[in-house]
Parts: sequence; C-alpha cells; structure tokens
Amino acid sequence: MHSSDKMSRRGFGTLVAAAALALPGVAHAAKRPRKRMTHTLIKPPRLNQGDTIAILAPGGRTNEEAIGRAAARIESLGFSVRLGANLREVHGNYAGTVQQRLDDLHRAFADPEVKGIWCIRGGSGCISLLAHIDYELIRRHPKVLIGYSDITALHLALYRKIGLVTFHGPVASSGIADYTHRQLLAVVADPQPEYIIGQSMENRVRALTEPHYGIRTVREGVATGRLIGGNLSLVSALAGTPYAADLAGALVYLEEVNEEPYRLDRWMTQLDLASPFAKAAGMMIGICDNCGPVEGETALTLDETLDIHLQPLQVPAVTGYSFGHIRNQFTLPVGVNARLDTAAETLTLLEPAVL
Repeated sequence: MHSSDKMSRRGFGTLVAAAALALPGVAHAAKRPRKRMTHTLIKPPRLNQGDTIAILAPGGRTNEEAIGRAAARIESLGFSVRLGANLREVHGNYAGTVQQRLDDLHRAFADPEVKGIWCIRGGSGCISLLAHIDYELIRRHPKVLIGYSDITALHLALYRKIGLVTFHGPVASSGIADYTHRQLLAVVADPQPEYIIGQSMENRVRALTEPHYGIRTVREGVATGRLIGGNLSLVSALAGTPYAADLAGALVYLEEVNEEPYRLDRWMTQLDLASPFAKAAGMMIGICDNCGPVEGETALTLDETLDIHLQPLQVPAVTGYSFGHIRNQFTLPVGVNARLDTAAETLTLLEPAVL
C-alpha cells in the first residue's frame, strides 16, 4: 500500500480466496492449472515526449488533491495526461467496483492515443482484478505500466500470463524527486543495451540518522537473473495462485512498509515455502520504512528478521537498496535480465526494457 496508508494487510489471504470467485456482472476467466511461464517477453514501446499517459486507480480510492498532484507531475516530465473515466469513483476503500476499475484498465490499453499507464496509488484491491483481466487484449496492445505497492499484483499477473514487461516504480501521486525521475525515464524512455543503477545519495545520507536506509550486504557476490518481486505482502499473497511469482533463477526484489517484523517473517516464510529462496539467483530487499518492532515490546529487529531468511542462502543477498515506499527510488522492469554486484552496490540492466 502507499506509504501514507497505515492499515495492516492481514486480510490479504482472504482476498486471494475471494478473487477466485466469480463476481456479479464481471466476466470470469476459465481456471487453468498453474505452469511455469515459458513465453517470450513482451516489451512495450518506449515513451516519448508529448505522449499521452493515462492516470488510473486500479486499487485504492483517491482524491482531488492527489489527482492534481499526479497530473502536474506527469506534465512536468513532458507528457500529456488523460484521466481514467472512473478515477474518481469510490466503492468503500476502493476506486470503484471491480468492473469499473477493469473498464478503465482495458480502455487505457485499447486506446491508441494512450501510450502509457501510470497508477496514481496502490492501496488495496488490485488482486481482485486478476481473474477478470482480458490478457489477450493487453497482449495485442502492450504499453508501459508504472506503479508499486498494491500494483505488484498487476505486475506479477501480466508477467505470468503474457510475459509483459511492466515497471515497479513510483506511483503518480508520490512526491517529486530528481533521482526517482531520472531512474524512471532512463528505463521507460531511453532504452540502452546496458544500464547501471547506482544507489540514491539522498538515501545514503539519510542512513546516518535512520539506519534502515543504509545498504547492508548479507551475502557477497555477483548474480544474474530476471527481475521478479514487488511488495512482500502481495508477492506472498499470490503464492499458490496462477499469478504467483516463480523465484527460481530470478533476481528477487522485495519491499514493505508500515508492518512489524513478525509479519515480514510470516510472509517471507510463506513465500520461501512456496518458491524457495535457495533457488533464486540473488535476493534484494529494498528500504522497509517503519518496519521495526513496536517500542517497548520484546521482538526481533528488522535486520534480525530479514537475516533469518537471507543468511542461510548461498546466493548474493542485500538489504537497503533504493526501492520501496520511499521518495528516492529506482525503477525495476519486471522480467528483464539484470546483474546484482554486491561489492559495487549496483544493479545493471542487461537489456533494454522497452522497444
């Protein structure tokens, strides 16, 4: 969920089960047995100055202030803005019903004038769309899709079902930061055969007073694999479903916000049981803001909790990399081959993410 959202996500397991049920008035995709993805990557066309970007809310509801902030941000980067028809809808905590959010998503992918889709926030609710998405429509009209947190559900489903490269990056309504914009545009608008991502200097400085912003190497080494991951609670919630992340051979990236260490331990244990971390090529944990124990309680620290899962591994593993619910973050293209170098503290994309 977005960093401004303080709610717990204990109910995600229930949502996973609910997503498998047909909803009234919503077309339901036929169930198929889970299988390892073998299809070719689909890379969307790059974004160019002047392109139209649709602002959508596929999960949690938004408000006028956030919409204005998101539109101004996109225009400041040289793009035009189109608002989703149901962007302002409210259905409980969600940005409209499942059908309304699906309609906006499908329209944005089908509209030839829209070249990219930038989610205004995460929140919750994207998981309910997965069984009803028209994946063949999206396969025919691949586009840049940007967001993080709850948007993890869309990233993993689109990669699993059709091999679409999407972008774990800032939500449209989050605060403006030069590092974040440079990293995003380098990946979605300026394709290079290789691109080296260094860590945010602002985060390094912040680590002097907030240690969890610091980089920590748990297992040294160099690892190469396809980038797979996202928000920990969502990656864990999708385990055992047709949209689950296959971590074997992958460079796994995980982040979380506003959760106590015991919850991170539970989600990482569940994920490790479903798709063992030992089979991954490498592990990257982002900056997990406000994820320490409650003051005065007897509990493991964030680092102690992460080390339960990372120290036994025989693959490179790091924490504190510049992604997550933070102002200065780099963008991760899902499914693209990359190299993690723990000594250099870099992540290198080994292929362009867009055409």
